Amino acid sequence: MGTDSGTQFHEALLDSMSDGVYYIDRGGKITYWNHGAELMSGYTSAQVSGSRCSDGLLNHVDETGTELCGKLCPLRATMNDGQFREARVYMHHKDGHRQPVWVRASPLRDDTGEITGAVEVFRDDDEMATIRQRMGELEEQALTDPLTGVGNRRYIEGNLTEWLGDWTRHQERFGVLIIDFDKFKEVNDTYGHDAGDAGLTMVASTLRYGLQATDSLARWGGDEFLAITSAANDEELERVAERLRMLVGHSSIFTRTGLLSVTVSIGGALVQHRDSAEMLIARADRNLLHAKRAGRNCVVIRPAPFVAPQRSGAADDEPARPRASVRAAKAKREAMLRGEAAAGRDGSADSTASS
Repeated sequence: MGTDSGTQFHEALLDSMSDGVYYIDRGGKITYWNHGAELMSGYTSAQVSGSRCSDGLLNHVDETGTELCGKLCPLRATMNDGQFREARVYMHHKDGHRQPVWVRASPLRDDTGEITGAVEVFRDDDEMATIRQRMGELEEQALTDPLTGVGNRRYIEGNLTEWLGDWTRHQERFGVLIIDFDKFKEVNDTYGHDAGDAGLTMVASTLRYGLQATDSLARWGGDEFLAITSAANDEELERVAERLRMLVGHSSIFTRTGLLSVTVSIGGALVQHRDSAEMLIARADRNLLHAKRAGRNCVVIRPAPFVAPQRSGAADDEPARPRASVRAAKAKREAMLRGEAAAGRDGSADSTASS
């Protein structure tokens, strides 16, 4: 852009907007990046100006995980045909996480009407403001995890009680997802504990922005998160879980020892009649074990089996674990995985189950 007074006025006007705005020329080079874009993406104008969309700084993906840079880039399509385009995408923030934004691409023309580039305006998805407001309220109430900024264990336990109450009174069905950071110990050992903490924060933010504003998310403990989401059936719960898995898989952050990309394994369960919190979490926890045994970076959602009233001496169904034993259950699960990994080294088990 030029430096005449008219241009300076327009730049000052754009910088006063809360929406992100940037220009690209016909070659795809970013020529302008406003203050709103800095706030929403984490990248300053100095870091972005002169780079190209194809460099993958924002690297938009859609709901299915399809990358939109390159042939599917809405800005390039707009420069080619002069048509306006609008879409909901997941933007890659400088801090590594994915967040939903609405983007609108428009052509830029010179005095003769020739297309000289394109402008993209991106703004928070409508639910982003609600999510940020809720996170601020939770922080004030001491219900957030200090590292990741999402809810803490006390918050999610209280929320689960409320969701179960609504299910009992109004039959408003929901599901629980337990989300495990794959090979977190290896990340700490390879990249360092600071990078491990940054990875946890990146995953937490991606999960939070990948859920609806009415859903609940908390750090369940260590490298695990627990989410509660509205779902009418197993298929709907699986779609939510797959979206979260995909978004985390497309997140990455630069550390002192290199680019860190991570994956998650997810086990989920749909609420059933007469469920307690412990019963519901136990089913999701068992499905997480199945996901980890399947090689990680996958989702397992299974219908809860019908549990008949237990007769004396019957022990076919695993009893519900009390809340205090959930951490012990995780330790048991990890011990089982380590045992399978050891057996795999002796040729008797698949080594992909290593912890």
